[in-house]
Amino acid sequence: MTAQSKREIRQVEDVLLVIDVQNDFMPGGALAVARADEVIPLTNRLACRFTHVVLTQDWHPRSHISFAANHAGRKPFEFMTLPYGEQVLWPVHCVQDTPGAAFHRDLDIPHARAVIRKGHHEHVDSYSAFVEADHTTPTGLTGYLRDTGVKRVWCCGLATDFCVAWSSLDARAAGFEVAVIEDATRAIDLNGSLEAAWREMTAAGVKRVRAADLLG
Repeated sequence: MTAQSKREIRQVEDVLLVIDVQNDFMPGGALAVARADEVIPLTNRLACRFTHVVLTQDWHPRSHISFAANHAGRKPFEFMTLPYGEQVLWPVHCVQDTPGAAFHRDLDIPHARAVIRKGHHEHVDSYSAFVEADHTTPTGLTGYLRDTGVKRVWCCGLATDFCVAWSSLDARAAGFEVAVIEDATRAIDLNGSLEAAWREMTAAGVKRVRAADLLG
């Protein structure tokens, strides 16, 4: 992807994927990501450049398997092996139909075409907007994007090293061109997870860009 092509949005073939800009990930939220609120104005500006925008939303039942509170003696941010692999145990967050699960009030993308809710299956987590953490169960986003003619996915939102990274990797695996807009994301960075995520994304062919590449 050249510097020139970064600035060129192919409106029919490009989508902006805005990942989990929700209250519980904001400062003061149940699973706060440092400086997460800073991505909102930039995300709104980026969205104005795209005719095709898709939002994602963590949407957990209170009994969700990824919540430390649902495992006796376990604490948030511990790791646990579950049937589908290693799982970080999280604080209770983004519970369905609660204020914490709602999009931040300043997110202003009225022309978004779709909202993909993920993590709603009780017994499997879902960082990725494309496939649940069992690497088998689809969300339906891949088919939707293919049916609407998308070939390139631009990712922004929260958090860089979890839902953004997993979404970008699964988008690449599905055959899309992918770029992560680095300054329109923020990370949790749990035990070096941010550096590890960028290594994996780069190795998979995910492009690392800045908002200025699109906004000029």
